[in-house]
Amino acid sequence: MADKPPAEIRPEPGFLQGSLGPLFILYYPPAPTIPPRGSILYIHPFAEEMNKSRRMAALQARRFAAAGFGVLQPDLYGCGDSGGDFAAARWALWQADLRLCVDWLLARSPTPLHVWGLRLGCLLAAELARQVQAAGLVLWHPVISGATALTQFLRLRLAAGMLDGTQETLARLRAELAAGRAVEVVGYELHPELATALEQARLLAPAAGTRVNWFELVATPEWGLASSSQQLLAQWRSAGVSVSAQTVVGEPFWSTHQISCVPALLEATSHSLD
Repeated sequence: MADKPPAEIRPEPGFLQGSLGPLFILYYPPAPTIPPRGSILYIHPFAEEMNKSRRMAALQARRFAAAGFGVLQPDLYGCGDSGGDFAAARWALWQADLRLCVDWLLARSPTPLHVWGLRLGCLLAAELARQVQAAGLVLWHPVISGATALTQFLRLRLAAGMLDGTQETLARLRAELAAGRAVEVVGYELHPELATALEQARLLAPAAGTRVNWFELVATPEWGLASSSQQLLAQWRSAGVSVSAQTVVGEPFWSTHQISCVPALLEATSHSLD
């Protein structure tokens, strides 16, 4: 796969009609100078992690397009430049809209289809890959448990509250959600239905015929995959799933204060589909 995408790789912005409203999309058509190799659908991470990750996602999409893949990057409903507020976001709605995105993409770009997720987007990506029998699944630092991700998200509100003297607890926030009341976290209004869906979400194994490329960022070369990841991958392999997993040294760009880039992850991901 090309190390440096050619300058002519340019995304085509637009809108796709989703289940409840317009979804903003960027489509990277495959480079016209080489035979087309397939399609890739990207699923972004949760809340502010999406914004912090836009640069890395764009850089990787251009590399994929330069290698002959048509790449679609939608903003899920209630996120980014798509219709609706975050308070209107629902897990089932995102699932339905992603299937519409698959139809849109495959009408413009050939199979095989690959699904690429980042962080919480990996939960949606793995489930979608099962439904559409994707040829490949690319997972960037996947979240394994939606419940764990929800806890981490709610802790952002606790941390902000400590700065202004507000005394809250996770138990109180969960009680608010359980009572059917939305909770605002660092500017994002989390609806109880979305919170419940996150609690139940797990990273599901794709079909045995799906090739999985799993990447985790680590602070030093000596660090290996997280123990929870190793356990899950052992289960997947026992079920016949083909998995290639590796660590890449780099900052967690989805949560750094400044927008950051991890070139090593771009390189590793690009070569994984060669």
